[in-house]
This record gives sequence, C-alpha cells and structure tokens, in this order.
Amino acid sequence: MKKSIVYTKTGDKGTTSLVRGMRVSKTHIRLDAYGTVDELNSYVGWLNCAVKEEEHRDFLRYIQHKLFTVGSYLATETESKDPKPASIISERDIVRIEEQIDIIDENLPRLDRFVLPGGNEAAARAHICRTVTRRAERNVYRVAEKFPVAEEVLIFLNRLSDYFFVFARYESNKTSEEIFWEQGDI
Repeated sequence: MKKSIVYTKTGDKGTTSLVRGMRVSKTHIRLDAYGTVDELNSYVGWLNCAVKEEEHRDFLRYIQHKLFTVGSYLATETESKDPKPASIISERDIVRIEEQIDIIDENLPRLDRFVLPGGNEAAARAHICRTVTRRAERNVYRVAEKFPVAEEVLIFLNRLSDYFFVFARYESNKTSEEIFWEQGDI
C-alpha cells in the first residue's frame, strides 16, 4: 500500500474543501467554527494527559470522538446536503454529558463564589478546555446565523463547557487548591 501524501497543495491559494467538495475561503465562518472545535479537541487530549482515573480518561476520549463528529458536521454544507450519520450529535450524547456533570457535581462542595482558573495542572487544563469550548460555541452560533445547524450541536457544546467547569472543580478539590475570586484588595 502506497503511503498517502500529507501535502496536497490544493489549499495554497487560500481555499479549502468542505465535506463533499465545495471550495470555500480559509477565512469562511465554518472553518473558524470547526477549527476551534479541532483546537478544543487538542486541549482535551492535553487535559487527558494530566488525569489519573481511568473512568475520567475514558470519558475524555469519548468527548474527543464526539468533537470530531461535531467538526465533521460543521464541515458539511448543511444548506444543501444532509450530514452523514457519523456526523450527527444525538440527544443521547447530550444526556451522557449531563449524567457525568451530575455524578461529578454531587460530591463537590457547594459553590457560593466565582472560581478562578487554576488550582493544579489538571484543573487549569480543564479551565482552558472550558473557555475554548465557549469560543467554539460562539463560532458555531455565527455559523447558525447563516446556515442550518442542528440544535443538538449547540446544546452539546453548551453542556460540554459546563462539564469542563465541574471537572476543573473536581480536580482542584482533589488537592484542596480551588481558587476563588476575592472582591476588592487581596
């Protein structure tokens, strides 16, 4: 089997292809959206390198697969083509994140102040994932202003940022290093 060539030279003039071939500018809002989702996926992989418990590592890998699904969906010309089944986020995917949020949050101390990013390595990485998820969500809403976007994709990203918030708190509380915003002088 011949090795595939990484460089195709088809993007050398500032365009790229969406799923099924439509050429668009590399500044197209779809690319901003799925590029941010790809960036998030990289950060999730980085977070996973700092996580110890296998059940959390497994869930983060699940998230990575679903983020690839979201990227595939966003690269599809939804205004003229139905996405492939492999590019669909389902209600079950959203429920699975909500269940993880509930499991983690159940054992966290009550929150009565704003949390600052940091605390320890894994918590800081989870906070980065949370903020990049929020940026991805904003970018996908920009796409939705011009092109059809399934509601499940938007809800999935919204829940995902909530998941990263509670996961960051979980990781911080393992080492009692959760940091809170102090109003005024400290």
